[in-house]
Amino acid sequence: MPSLVHIRPVAESDFPAWLPLWDGYNTFYGRSGPTALPERITQATWSRFFDAYEPVHALVAERDGKLLGLVHYLYHRSTTMIGPICYLQDLYTAADARGQGVGRALIEAVYEHARQAGSQRVYWQTHETNATAMRLYDSVADKSGFIVYRKPL
Repeated sequence: MPSLVHIRPVAESDFPAWLPLWDGYNTFYGRSGPTALPERITQATWSRFFDAYEPVHALVAERDGKLLGLVHYLYHRSTTMIGPICYLQDLYTAADARGQGVGRALIEAVYEHARQAGSQRVYWQTHETNATAMRLYDSVADKSGFIVYRKPL
């Protein structure tokens, strides 16, 4: 039986272990090869985690010194609530750690951080084809019924 997963804030020294998870996440969503994120976006994202003026945060799942997953989340204002709302933007578990509760532990950790920040809601999106993740999401949250529209500018 695997040892327990420890969820903690990302540390600057985690970059070499975080980067393959980040790359895996982006590959899963088709952002690799010719459509890969520019390096400057990865570097800007990484630096935001350590900038006290940024509302962007990162947690990692670790077991026996190895990073198994990541979650990135941010806070924003709303016209329908006083406190901040938490948007869980990125969630990824390494392939060899899937099905072991890593994703659930990361989501639950975001819930706890959001509660401590005074947030009344955590929300996220996933692609309609991500059936495996949706089985987990259906057990930890409610579908809002909203459809996302976007327009590249």
